[in-house]
Amino acid sequence: MDRRTFLSLAAISPIYAKEHYVLQKNIYIPKDSLYTQKEQIQTDLFISDEDRDTFVSARNRLRKVKRFIGYGNFNIVTFDHVLYYSKNYSTIGKFTKKELAILDKLFYENPNKYGFYGKKTTQSITTKISKKDVHKVPKTGHYLFKGKALADYERLKKDIGKNLILTSGVRSVVKQMSLYMDKIYSLKGNITQASHSIAPPAYSYHAIKDFDVGKKGYGYDNFTERFAKTSEFRELKKLSYIAMRYQKNNKDGVRYEPWHVKVI
Repeated sequence: MDRRTFLSLAAISPIYAKEHYVLQKNIYIPKDSLYTQKEQIQTDLFISDEDRDTFVSARNRLRKVKRFIGYGNFNIVTFDHVLYYSKNYSTIGKFTKKELAILDKLFYENPNKYGFYGKKTTQSITTKISKKDVHKVPKTGHYLFKGKALADYERLKKDIGKNLILTSGVRSVVKQMSLYMDKIYSLKGNITQASHSIAPPAYSYHAIKDFDVGKKGYGYDNFTERFAKTSEFRELKKLSYIAMRYQKNNKDGVRYEPWHVKVI
């Protein structure tokens, strides 16, 4: 599906709605509401009430595709293949026009409005990752780009030791879209907060070179600042052939990610 086709589907209401979010009460207050209490308030961008059901159904359909083709394959699946599966397999179901329009907006809209300032890495939602260009890392379910990324990871394993593991490698547009939507969903539709935790689908360096590492047996802590307290991270910082993509107070507006390896 090309860009022109997507634009023809996008004639629905805006996906974003500014609302006041009352932090202490954990409730939503519409922007035009009369608000007189003194709780701390912040203005964020949320999925609009009108589009929330469509957002949830699109997210769920992507999850069905992942279950259908498997976790590893989902890392590099193309958007066109996702549309094929949804059209031809009843267990997934065909994407509606409104669902496609939401996916389109999440990919193409400028994320500066919700505090993300990173560079665009992928120009089209239908960008493909060729299997010729990637290598599947045994026992991980993840892929790395051949060349510098793969060489860096293999070198890291030698320099740091067997406890260093690959926790995320190549991510297609579809994989990044799914992760992004999962984060928005977990934050009750708050796109601003989600964009501080994960790059929007057109802006992920996982689509072109970067990868994540962790410590064997460290579980979810590998994706928190606690990873920075490990000996594996201390050894990473000593190496000159890689760098950290998202350091503290970075200009992209992304949280501190000590686990995210920048391929240089």
